[in-house]
Amino acid sequence: MIKIRTYFICLSVLFSLNACQSLETLSIDYLVPAEISFPSNLKRIAVVNNTSAVPDSNIINVPQKKEPLLVNELKKSTTYFWGDAAIATESLANGLAGANYFNEVVICDSALRANDVILRENTLSKSEVEELCRKLDVDLLISLENLQIKAVRTVKFMPDWNVFLATTDARVFTSVKAYLPKRNGAMASLVLNDSIFWEEGASTETSAMAQLIKDEELIRQTSDFGGTIPVNKLTPSWKTSQRFYYSNGSVNMRDAAVYVREQEWEKAFELWQKEYLQSKSKKVKMRTALNSALYYEMQDSIPQAVEWATIAQNLADEVEKATTKMKEKKSIYTFPNYFSISVYLSDLSERMSNIAKLNMQMDRFKDDF
Repeated sequence: MIKIRTYFICLSVLFSLNACQSLETLSIDYLVPAEISFPSNLKRIAVVNNTSAVPDSNIINVPQKKEPLLVNELKKSTTYFWGDAAIATESLANGLAGANYFNEVVICDSALRANDVILRENTLSKSEVEELCRKLDVDLLISLENLQIKAVRTVKFMPDWNVFLATTDARVFTSVKAYLPKRNGAMASLVLNDSIFWEEGASTETSAMAQLIKDEELIRQTSDFGGTIPVNKLTPSWKTSQRFYYSNGSVNMRDAAVYVREQEWEKAFELWQKEYLQSKSKKVKMRTALNSALYYEMQDSIPQAVEWATIAQNLADEVEKATTKMKEKKSIYTFPNYFSISVYLSDLSERMSNIAKLNMQMDRFKDDF
């Protein structure tokens, strides 16, 4: 989302410099493939907790060093925790079930290594995997192997607002493995991390300190969040992106924009193609080519979308002399159309490269999704 938001902030600034052309934006949802592909015959899976039992305090003892304070910071501390594996395992199972990719998701409540004396990661053996798959009547095991949290708590004073801020930035490290029966070792491993953030305001430093999230609640929320991180790596997922199209310059362009708002894409495309064929202006052809690319993307015809976006990019280069300006190290503000179309073409190219993998992963549904 950061990438999309940054791109559209840049886009709005770029085109604000050229008010004579109008842009419209819309959101689209599309599937992206998972990082790991599973055979289509694996329909029932179990999520198990293969982490060691952790001390009651949950705190990981590491050498502490004095934290350097940044501007406006008054206090800062870093603490390391073992996550709550039971919460994360349930969160992971719920996430996989909610993806509706496998026919059934079973959760094994028991911690497989509750009696471990030494905290360690330990790959499940072939016999353990086969026994679990038989007992749970599943084709595949997804195992939570490790869960750790790094929490940075800070109290700072913001003079412009005359307020004290209590912030906690917690980064969770989640390790999972996928196991198949009759196979030695894990078929796939993931070591992932992401962060969750809390912020509270207060009138005094003491009250700000009191606003910092407590250990128990931090571990609970972060562990629940940590369990969701692997889901999009294990199953195809929906991605929301923002798109733009040109809506001004002629009667046909304005009428086509009305059709888009009414979801009548075929009628809009006919007008864009008519404008593209009739106009002698490279700028008009650039706009209609970009709009035609969007039409094909909305139809999930990604190769044709890439073709038309490439035409639009080449025309934008001719109109704005973008290649020359880039060699001269001029600002992107001097070639806004080329910049924005190039970013869009990059997104389309990524979708194009994912088609074969996504089709393979979705083959289990036989186009019924």
